[in-house]
Amino acid sequence: MEKLWGGRFQGKSEQWIDEFGASISFDQKLAEQDILGSLAHVKMLGHTGILTKDETSAIISGLETLQQKLAENELQFTIENEDIHLNIETLLHQEIGAVAGKLHTARSRNDQVATDMHLFLKETVLELITKLQQLRTTLVKTAEEHVETIAPGYTHLQHAQPISFGHHLLAYYQMLTRDTERFTESLKRIDLSPLGSAALAGTTFPIDRQFSAKELGFSGIYQNSLDAVSDRDFILEFLSNCSLLMMHLSRFCEELILWCSHEFQFVELTDTFSTGSSIMPQKKNPDMAELIRGKTGRVYGNLFGLLTLMKGLPLAYNKDFQEDKEGMFDSSETVLASLTIMDGMIATMKVNQSRMYTSTQKDFSNATELADYLATKGIPFRQAHEIVGKLVLHCTQKGCFLQDIPLTEYQAISSLIEDDIYDTLRSEVAVKRRTSEGGTGFDQVRAQINHAFAQLASESIHLP
Repeated sequence: MEKLWGGRFQGKSEQWIDEFGASISFDQKLAEQDILGSLAHVKMLGHTGILTKDETSAIISGLETLQQKLAENELQFTIENEDIHLNIETLLHQEIGAVAGKLHTARSRNDQVATDMHLFLKETVLELITKLQQLRTTLVKTAEEHVETIAPGYTHLQHAQPISFGHHLLAYYQMLTRDTERFTESLKRIDLSPLGSAALAGTTFPIDRQFSAKELGFSGIYQNSLDAVSDRDFILEFLSNCSLLMMHLSRFCEELILWCSHEFQFVELTDTFSTGSSIMPQKKNPDMAELIRGKTGRVYGNLFGLLTLMKGLPLAYNKDFQEDKEGMFDSSETVLASLTIMDGMIATMKVNQSRMYTSTQKDFSNATELADYLATKGIPFRQAHEIVGKLVLHCTQKGCFLQDIPLTEYQAISSLIEDDIYDTLRSEVAVKRRTSEGGTGFDQVRAQINHAFAQLASESIHLP
């Protein structure tokens, strides 16, 4: 098959060389965007008089036919045509004849592919934001159900202080809210049109870049043609945001995996999000959570791969850019699927409230409460800290807990200690008393929930 760019060449490449250089195996994912970009471009060519009305109408009709065939999965792409751009152009030629060649007037594959990727990521990020909002809503609703569910709070994976389980869930809501803000902010840089920058230097034809940008729904255009065709910052930013999001999901999944274990038994995931063992019939494995945790690594890899690709590239376009798409596609699919799975897991998981509460009774997570209590009786906090530390040591040696120590022993420390000490040491009282703004006190958690619902209700994406 004769190459569309083959005029300067005498020899023919071998099949294996064509296969190595082709990108159609993966960039066919941009077929819809490529046709949309071509429609906007040809309308601009007609609008400016570069093409006649008849030529414009013929090309638009042909592209719309391809659009319909794509929707019906009837388009066949070939390696010989290298990439999605040449495949679409060849298919268009088959539909309408030689006039199809006029579509590429004042355009290069360099600005064409950049436009395709901007369109792809704009659509993807909007979908991501929607899925993030759904997961955040699920988290807030679940937190609302568990404001007064007492759970151990951890530092160093050791029991630290009792907290509201709803408070714990809202911490992930905050992480995902920052992720939403980052993706929303990135739309400003995604929502720009490179179309009309041609290969690198613009074109001699009297094009109207603002017209084609408006046709595609972009809010503006790149101001420099060299930058327009060689910029991949918008993809790097997307991959960076995906990496942060997956890190947050992975942390959450790690906790879910721990909570599902026999040692914790804090939650149980439904059968939908669990699998069994081929040899051990009793097993119920949290595989979906483990997969999200594992897939985080591939998203990181996609970011680092593109950063490495870009670091030594001179302006403007280089064939290396062909390697910018697979990681973008992979991260998009991975993150979108992970958000859907995560939402389902949280919405359907069973919370073992009694197990959580019991785990705060047979520990020393109320030690800070005792130290604070002693401080309110006039004992300097550092001294109170040391006293409680010795009491904990005493209890571990005797096999008891702080709430088991007789009042006489407490009063030997200070005569100001009264029997209200035992109420202070109760987990639910310890949680309720943490009333500082943003704390785990029940009223504070409810305030966070109200704020979160208001925040979710007010969020909207406004596109030009």
